[in-house]
Amino acid sequence: MARYHIETYGCTSNRGESREIERRLRDAGHYRVDGAEEADVAILNTCTVVEKTERNMLRRAEELADETADLFITGCMALAQGEAFDRADVDGQVLHWDEVPEAVTNGECPTTTPDAEPILDGVVGILPIARGCMSDCSYCITKQATGKIDSPSIEENVEKARALIHAGAKEIRITGQDTGVYGWDEGNRKLHRLLEEICEIDGDFRVRVGMANPKGVHGIREELAAVFAEYDELYDFLHAPVQSGSDDVLGDMRRQHQVAEYVEVVETFDDYLDYWTLSTDFIVGFPTETERDHEQSMALLRETRPEKINVTRFSKRPGTDAAELKGLGGTVKKERSKEMSAVKRDLVADAYADMVGEVREDVLVVEEGTADSVKCRDSAYRQLIVQNASDYGIAPGDFVDLEVTAHETMYAFGKPI
Repeated sequence: MARYHIETYGCTSNRGESREIERRLRDAGHYRVDGAEEADVAILNTCTVVEKTERNMLRRAEELADETADLFITGCMALAQGEAFDRADVDGQVLHWDEVPEAVTNGECPTTTPDAEPILDGVVGILPIARGCMSDCSYCITKQATGKIDSPSIEENVEKARALIHAGAKEIRITGQDTGVYGWDEGNRKLHRLLEEICEIDGDFRVRVGMANPKGVHGIREELAAVFAEYDELYDFLHAPVQSGSDDVLGDMRRQHQVAEYVEVVETFDDYLDYWTLSTDFIVGFPTETERDHEQSMALLRETRPEKINVTRFSKRPGTDAAELKGLGGTVKKERSKEMSAVKRDLVADAYADMVGEVREDVLVVEEGTADSVKCRDSAYRQLIVQNASDYGIAPGDFVDLEVTAHETMYAFGKPI
């Protein structure tokens, strides 16, 4: 679990995004501290109104980079003029605000709330289906807080899902340290069975499955992909963090899976689903990662072409085995991260560009955006923004048909039809 320090500059939109970043970090078990010196990570949400503001943002980024182990830079200046931070040689990662919470985790499993109870947030229901995991990753401190997997029964989780839907949830987010190993503590892999039962609940809703490590998914990949193909209620979206394209590094990370198993999971979902989103994570600059290992990760990224990618520079967590290893230099990690992030942006932008001109049916309006916009998710959980939403009379919880009219790197724009 990480200690974070966050600073926000600029407009109401930036402040709203920072609040959402903090909410997700708190839900994942991280906590805020005052001052970058006490933090594991610092987050700078930037503004770019005038030239003086830009100079201030660069100066503050340089200060924060010197004060903390890892710096994440987001906001208007980061996205519009990210190269300025590179030119200033700021040791920080430029990210879209939506990517910050997962980047902060450093590849660790998320940490659900201690009581692991459902939460209704707007039209989104958060359903933790289990606590703990079956992994023993050498870099992860979360395991020390959560322990082994503890899976409530299918019946108990279905009742919780039903209660969320009856309370108004239109999107159920299945969460846990590792959803793919749900039921392993009972000797029975049963995520696919749980999803079937939830999808049979009466109502009009969607279900998103949270992070599932490749090893857990691999053993039930056929059954799981078949459930995704059968039920429209399920977003065709899989978050399977591979972390490296090198089996040697995966071994040092104690990740349990090998690259071939990850690829087999991807190929299985390709066989069952025509249109789906693969999400994955890479840790760049693990202490034992060689240049050849990095090249293997780059090759795997290009081969599997995920549409959502979290790239994180390795950062030592106290009390973990990986913290005892001699680390790579900051410059090496920075250059490898920049190379992977550049390919990532191209892959994600290509995925959204391919959507332009197409029609997406039964798109769920999930939440309000900024300046009279709403954020929506299509069947593969890709984000569509509808501007001037009040003109169309649409609001969170509605299902709409959209024509995709344009795109940015991380999302597309849609117009109701």
